[in-house]
Amino acid sequence: MTIASSSPPSRLPTGGAAEARSTTGTRQGVSGEDRGDGRLAALFIAPALLGFLVFLLWPTLRGIYLSFTRFNLLTPAEWVGLDNYVRMVNDPIFWDSLWVTVEYVFINIGVQTVAALAIAVLLQRLTRSAMLRGIVLTPYLMSNVVAGLVWLWILDTQLGIGNEIVSGLGVDRIPFLADETWAIPTIALINVWRHVGYTALLLFAGLQAIPGDMYEAARVDGASEWRMFWRITMPLLRPVLAVVLIMTVIGSFQVFDTVAVTTAGGPANATNVLQYYIYGSAFGRFQFGYASAMSVALLVVLSAITVLQYRLTRAGRTDLG
Repeated sequence: MTIASSSPPSRLPTGGAAEARSTTGTRQGVSGEDRGDGRLAALFIAPALLGFLVFLLWPTLRGIYLSFTRFNLLTPAEWVGLDNYVRMVNDPIFWDSLWVTVEYVFINIGVQTVAALAIAVLLQRLTRSAMLRGIVLTPYLMSNVVAGLVWLWILDTQLGIGNEIVSGLGVDRIPFLADETWAIPTIALINVWRHVGYTALLLFAGLQAIPGDMYEAARVDGASEWRMFWRITMPLLRPVLAVVLIMTVIGSFQVFDTVAVTTAGGPANATNVLQYYIYGSAFGRFQFGYASAMSVALLVVLSAITVLQYRLTRAGRTDLG
């Protein structure tokens, strides 16, 4: 007699089915939640993106187009090809303005970087006072125009308190902003005074990322403060310092307002920086095509300098492993 045996039909465990449904529901919920976060992010980004398109990208593209035209606001733009660029290459005032700008950049960046680095190290090593940091940042809160006017009055050859002090020391009054030799260094130092606090705080933030135990270990080994600065601080601060240098160089090449309110490009074009020459060509002589060509040239120069700085300083790498 044969007994037929039957096995119960196979089926998924109840817990597994519930888990599968739960996982599917969770995925759908996360997907919907991600879409909601994406819409919210797009909403917050939209104003900045609109500003970028309207006030940066479109003017840049429009300026590149105008650089190939003859345009004076009164008549439609006339296509002239590379004529503006040929004129620029043969324009001695353009090259003189570029040289004046380079001279200003070297003085401004050299003095500002050294001073800012010294202030940042002192803030990190000697004090953590928030009030002192605020005092250091105070000149940066003043606009370039106001700072230029204040220093114009201070350094006035006849009535300025700065020259009164110089005269009181028994030295002849110095025409800081009226002499070809003194004008660019003076403007550079005015902008150093205004921006050095902000640059110092950027470097101070970079110093805060360096672990303190490295300094403690160096002290145990008998390292001096000077040796720790060159062996620890500078190598580990390099990425932040590189980014700060890139920002300050770009800003220095675009100097305009301090020159406009103090010397207006004089004396004898000694402070006729490139931005001021571009402004004069566009809004003084209504040569918008030629001014646009010089602006494009400046854009190319700044792009090349930025890429070169980024590669030489290895701004994207850090020694902090």
